[in-house]
Amino acid sequence: MKTHHFRIIAAIALLLLATLPTKAQPYEPSPEVLTARDTFQDDKFGIFIHWGIYSMLGSGEWVMNNRDINYKEYTKLASGFYPSRFDADAWVRAIKASGAKYITFTSRHHDGFSMWGTRQNQYNIVDATPFGRDVLKEIAEACQRHGIRLHLYYSHLDWQRPDYPLGRTGRNLGRPTDKENWTTYRQFMDNQLIELLTGYGRIGAIWFDGVWDHDSDAQPFDWQLRSQYDLIHRLQPGCLVANNHHLVPFPGEDIQIFERDLPGENKAGLSGQGVSRLPLETCETMNRTWGYNICDSDYKSARDLIHLLVRAAGKNANLLLNIGPQPNGELPAMALQRLEEIGQWMNVYGPTVQGTRGGEVAPHEWGVSTRKGKKLFIHILSLADESLFVPLKDKRVHSAVEYTTRRKIKFTREGNGVVLHLGEVPAAIDFVVELE
Repeated sequence: MKTHHFRIIAAIALLLLATLPTKAQPYEPSPEVLTARDTFQDDKFGIFIHWGIYSMLGSGEWVMNNRDINYKEYTKLASGFYPSRFDADAWVRAIKASGAKYITFTSRHHDGFSMWGTRQNQYNIVDATPFGRDVLKEIAEACQRHGIRLHLYYSHLDWQRPDYPLGRTGRNLGRPTDKENWTTYRQFMDNQLIELLTGYGRIGAIWFDGVWDHDSDAQPFDWQLRSQYDLIHRLQPGCLVANNHHLVPFPGEDIQIFERDLPGENKAGLSGQGVSRLPLETCETMNRTWGYNICDSDYKSARDLIHLLVRAAGKNANLLLNIGPQPNGELPAMALQRLEEIGQWMNVYGPTVQGTRGGEVAPHEWGVSTRKGKKLFIHILSLADESLFVPLKDKRVHSAVEYTTRRKIKFTREGNGVVLHLGEVPAAIDFVVELE
């Protein structure tokens, strides 16, 4: 009898323990993830695509929130969205020619509109627009044809769905607040992620955004991120997870993002977090805005964009450079010009950034260093002298040549480094000296 009672008590205790919340296990990246991280770091350069029905208003991807557009009125944009000049193959060809190795496409932004034929609602480009085509499928197929990796941006917040728990944005859109339901909203997101990771081929990364929408809550909001990350890693073991939350990485994440800043810098006020040991990525715009803005022709020069790419590489980070396609489906002419100009530079200098890691010479005002095997590339971006002291501590230099011409560069040992005698003040966008 006592044994029988003990067994009943033990069974009840085990049942109670099973229902208690369990502490998330430490994240152990799979071999596939570790390989994908290395590939990601080798790539160094990707193109961000912010495109959705918001492009029709020509005021960027935040126009719904910024203009307080009623959520029911905003959805009517979909019925007029017909990007007749969209050509996924033309997009991918132009991006590949720039030297970029991957595309990060906005599958669903904060306005909640899905840019693929999701089965979770009718608010998507296939069911809600006269265009009726699954642009994500076309982009995925073009990426596969041209050897470009595809990453997918996915918003955690939603200004359109009534069950999304309202955060600090989207508060003046007329959306009801009595239908908020985290359980149904979370299931909706997971169902969409399952679609994206099972119906569009190999996905290199899921790039989340929007966690900051609840950073002002009186009680910390539990996004239950780890279980979502685990879902992604189960569906595609080599898919990386990134989250633009502006904080140090959480368990389960594989990439650390810095918005509009290089790692360790915080000029834009969005990247003050510490720098982790994870692969790093800086995302930045070509002009001033992410989504198409008809009034924004303030494009950065090709020189500035190349310098940004090189300085990112010198900090061991990738550059994810954004383009906002026009509502007709075309990439803006100025964006195409910048892609071509960057591509011309990458055709010559690409090997000095791609496949490299940040070099042992720390970034300076004059430039940065990158390393590939026994080769150290000194990228001179801004120098007013004919010589440059390069601190190398105990490293021995066997040879120094100008990267493109293979002209020998004289050097002398000075203290804990070498002085490179260039013979002239560098005038190139990036004067690269290769040290062996």
